Amino acid sequence: MKNSGSHASGLIGLPTASGLTARLIVILLEQQGIDPAPLLREAGVPERAVVERQRVNASSQVRLLDLASQVTGDMWIGLTLARGFDLRELGLLYYVAASSASLGDALRRVSRYSRIGNESILMALNGAGGCSIELVYSGVERHRDRHQMELMSYSLLRLCRHLAGSHLAPSEVRFAHHRSGDMRLIRQLFGCDVTFNAKADQLRFPESMANLRLVTSDPYLSALMKSTCDEALERRDRKRGTFRSMVENAIAPLLPHAEANAAAVADKLGLTERTFARRLSDEGLSFTRVLDEMRRELMLSYLEQGVPISQIAWLLGFGQPTSLSHACKRWVGKSPMEWRRSLRFG
Repeated sequence: MKNSGSHASGLIGLPTASGLTARLIVILLEQQGIDPAPLLREAGVPERAVVERQRVNASSQVRLLDLASQVTGDMWIGLTLARGFDLRELGLLYYVAASSASLGDALRRVSRYSRIGNESILMALNGAGGCSIELVYSGVERHRDRHQMELMSYSLLRLCRHLAGSHLAPSEVRFAHHRSGDMRLIRQLFGCDVTFNAKADQLRFPESMANLRLVTSDPYLSALMKSTCDEALERRDRKRGTFRSMVENAIAPLLPHAEANAAAVADKLGLTERTFARRLSDEGLSFTRVLDEMRRELMLSYLEQGVPISQIAWLLGFGQPTSLSHACKRWVGKSPMEWRRSLRFG
C-alpha cells in the first residue's frame, strides 16, 4: 500500500479509535490480493493514518469493516480479524489488564480505560448476580454496525482466556444487531449460545470467573501501567457525538419489540419527553423523522443481506408486512420485492 494522503484534521470533536482494526483490515485485504486503497478512500480512512499507526475516525472504521466484508465475501469478518491478531497489539489496554491480580480486576481496568483504544465504545461491568460486560456505543450509530461489535466482543473473550490461561466460556452472549443463517461458527468461537436482536450488547460469565488469578499477574508492572493509563485518560477529553446518534442507539434495540416510541426513548435517555423533543429540535429534527429515516436505512441494508421480508417487517417494528410495503413504496417508490430484484439485476 502506498503511503499517500494526509490525516484529516476533522477528527477533532469526533470519537476516534487506535486504528488497529483498520490495520488488520489492510493486512487481510493485501493477503487476498485486494488493493485496500479504494476502500480506505470510500470509508474516509486516510492511508497515511494506517501506515503511521495514527488514530482514525471510529465511524469510518466501522464503514471500512462493512466494505471489506462485502469485497471479501466474509460475512463474519469481525470474527476473522479477532481470531488472528496478537493481543499485545491492544497496547496499553493489554498490559494494564495482563498485570492485574485477578480476571475481575483486569476487566474493571479494561472497562475504565477502554476509551484509550476506541472512544466510541464504552464498557460497563456489572458483578451483581454474575459477571456481565455490556458494550455501549457513544458518538457512533449502533445500527450501522455488526462486524466491529462482534470483533470487540470476541477479542475481549480471547483476552480473558489468555489472561486466565484457560478456555473460558461465557454463560450467554447477546448482540443488538440482526443475524440469520448458519450460526455454528460464532457459537463455536464463543462456546455458548449467541442471541441476536437483543436489547443490549452483552457477555455474561459466572460470578466465580471474576476471582480467577491471572498467570500474567505482575504487581510492579500493574502499578506502572495503572499510572500510565490514568495519565493517558486525563489527556484524552471525553468526546460525544450528536444527540441524534444517541437517539438512534436508544431506538435500535427497541425496534424489533415494537417499543420504539418517543416516550420510551426519552425515558431510556433519562429525559422528560419535553426536553427530549427540544433536544431534537435543536438539531432541526423530530422523533418521527429520526425513526422514519432509521427504518429506511435498516430496511435497505436488510434487503441487501437477503433477510426475508416478513422478518424485516418484524425487525423494524411494523405489525404487518403490508405496513412495510407501504413504507417502502414511500421511501424508494418500489415494493420490497421490486427493490430486491433491482439490486439483483442492476
